[in-house]
Amino acid sequence: MSLLMASVLATVPISALNLPEQSVILSENPVQQSTQDDLSQVVSPAEITPPEFVQPDITTSSAIKNKYENILRKSRDKIQFISSPNLPKLKDTQPVTEVVQNQESTEEFSQSPHPPDSDNPMSQVTSVSQLQDVQPSDWAFGALQSLVERYGCIAGYADGTYLRNRSISRYEFAAGLNACLEKINDAMPAAGYAYANNKINTVNNEDLILLQRLQGEFKSELQQLQQRVEAVEKQTSELQGNRFSTTTRLFGQAIFSVQGTNSPDVDLFPRDGVPERQGKTNITFTSSAQLTLATSFTGRDLLLTGLSAGNFGSNASLLSTNMGRLGFESNTDNNLVISDLSYRFLASDNLGIVVGTAGVNPINTFRGISPLEGSSDGAISLFGQRNPILSIGNGSGGIGFDWQISDRISLQGVYSAEIPNFPGDTKQGGLFGGRYTAGAQLSLAPTNNIDVGVHYLYSHSPDGLLGGGIGDSQLISPFADPTAFDTQAIGATVAWRINPNLHLGGWGGFTSSKPSNLSGSVETTNWMVFAAFPNLLRPGNLGGVLVGQPPKITSSTLPDGLNFPNFSDGGTAGGRSDTSIHVEVFYRAQLSDNIALTPGLFVIFNPDHNAANDALIVGTLRASFRF
Repeated sequence: MSLLMASVLATVPISALNLPEQSVILSENPVQQSTQDDLSQVVSPAEITPPEFVQPDITTSSAIKNKYENILRKSRDKIQFISSPNLPKLKDTQPVTEVVQNQESTEEFSQSPHPPDSDNPMSQVTSVSQLQDVQPSDWAFGALQSLVERYGCIAGYADGTYLRNRSISRYEFAAGLNACLEKINDAMPAAGYAYANNKINTVNNEDLILLQRLQGEFKSELQQLQQRVEAVEKQTSELQGNRFSTTTRLFGQAIFSVQGTNSPDVDLFPRDGVPERQGKTNITFTSSAQLTLATSFTGRDLLLTGLSAGNFGSNASLLSTNMGRLGFESNTDNNLVISDLSYRFLASDNLGIVVGTAGVNPINTFRGISPLEGSSDGAISLFGQRNPILSIGNGSGGIGFDWQISDRISLQGVYSAEIPNFPGDTKQGGLFGGRYTAGAQLSLAPTNNIDVGVHYLYSHSPDGLLGGGIGDSQLISPFADPTAFDTQAIGATVAWRINPNLHLGGWGGFTSSKPSNLSGSVETTNWMVFAAFPNLLRPGNLGGVLVGQPPKITSSTLPDGLNFPNFSDGGTAGGRSDTSIHVEVFYRAQLSDNIALTPGLFVIFNPDHNAANDALIVGTLRASFRF
C-alpha cells in the first residue's frame, strides 16, 4: 500500500520510501484554459493537497453500544449467581435486578441526552440528577463500605478508601456496588456454589444477603440503564443507516492572497528596442478553494474526486509576459469544476496504476523531487514550482503507473491528453487527438539525503504551443498559420538535504520541437537552482531562495518568416539574444497545523528575454488553510 500512496498518489521526496500504509496524497495542477477555436472553455485540474489518508473511524457509536452490552452481560451473570435458590431470603428485599455500569461510565448518564418527547424513548428515562444522593448516614452507604473493607473490591483513592464520608450520587454508588459484585464473583468457584461441598469459604452468607438487598435497592437505576441501552441501540442503528460513507474522507484547502506588480515599460516588438507600452496590474485580493473526496474500497485503492473554484486569473495579458505568473492561480470565475477524477490501485505489491479523466498528468504521476513544490505551501511563483518540461502538453486525463524497482530506484510513466472528452475534430481533442503527452521519470535515491529525478516526455501540439504556461511556450511566429509540432523533452531535478535545516537543489530542461509539415526545429532550455530552509526561525516554517532562467528559445531553424524569436524583424532563424533571470524569495510562517501565511517577492530581469523591458517585480501575501 505504501507504493500506491507514495508513488502513484503522492508527490513526495523519493528517498522517503518507508511510508505508512496510507500516506500523503498530492495533486497539483494550475487551472488552464483551452485556446482552440470552437471549443468551450476547458479547466484542467487544480491543485489538491489532502492530509494523510486514513480510513474513517467508524468505532465510536458501536463502541458505546458494546460498552453497555458488556455491562449488562456481566450484570446478568452476577444476578444469576446472587439470586440462586440456595440463598436465604429477606422479607423486605425487593426482587433482584441487574447491576449498573462501572464507575468510569457514571458521568455519561448524568443527564438525559434528549428533552422529553413522546417519540423519543429516552424521554421516559429519569435523569440521574433527579435522584437523591446516597448519604453517609444511609444503611446502604455503610453496607457497601464494609464490603469494600473486607474484600478490597475497590482501589479507591490514594489513602485506600472509596466512599470516605461524603455523599455520592446513586449511579456512582451503583458503580461501586458493581465493582464489589465482580470481586466477590471472582472469589467464588467456577463450577457454582461451593458451600455445599466445603470447597471454599471466602464469602459468607451474610454478605451475599447484603448484596442481594443492595441490588434490590437500586432496581430503578438498573431499569433505566436497560432503557438507555435500548435507546442508544436505536440511535446507533439510525446513525449507521444514514451516515454519508464508511469509506470516504473529505480533505480540502482554501487560499486567500493579496498580490500586485510594478509598472514596467514593455517592448512588444523587439526589433528596435523601444518600449511601446507600460505593463500595469491592480493590487488584487483573490481566493480559491479545493475539496477532495478520497474513497477506498479495498484498502489498496483510492478514488479521488476533486472539486475546485477560484477567481485568481493570470496577469500575463496585462504584463505582455507570462513570467510573472503565481503558482496558486486558479481562475474558474468562481464556478465549481471537477479538478480531479481518478482511480488509483495496486496491481501488485510494487506496481501502482492510476487512470482517470481528470488529474492524470506528469505532475501528479511522477514523484516530486523539489521540497519547494506546492501551490499552498511552496514557492510563490509558477516557475518556482517544478521543472517546466513536466507541464508541457497541459494534460488532464489518461493513465499512469509507478513501479518500485528496488528500495532506491523507481520508474513512473504516464499518457495524458489535454481534452480527452472532446468528441469533435480529432486534431483538436479526444484521447489520441489534440494535445497529448507521454513520458517517464526514473526516480533515484543514491543516498539517504539525495533525490534525483530524470525526466523524458514526448508531446504533440496541434497549434505550435508547448502548453507549459511559463517562458517561451510559443514555437512559431504569430503571423504564421497554426502548425502542429512534435516535441521531445529531457531534464533532471536534484534535491540534496545537507542537514534538516538546509536543502539545496536545482533542475534543468531541454526541448526539441519539429513541425509536422515544415523543415527545421525549435529548441528551448531552462534551469533553476534553489535553497530551502526548513524550520527557519521556528519549527514548521520554511524559507526559500530561487534563481533561474525561464524556458528560452535558444535555436529556431524554421523557414524564414516563421521563426518566433525574430517574428517582428522578418522571422529569420536564430534564438533569443537576451536572457531573463528569475530571482525569488519567500518565507512561509506556519501559524498552526492548518494555517500558514507566506509573504513572497520575485523579480524578473529582462522579462520575455528582452533587455529593452524593465524588470518585473511581483509581490504577494498568501494565506493557506487546510482541513
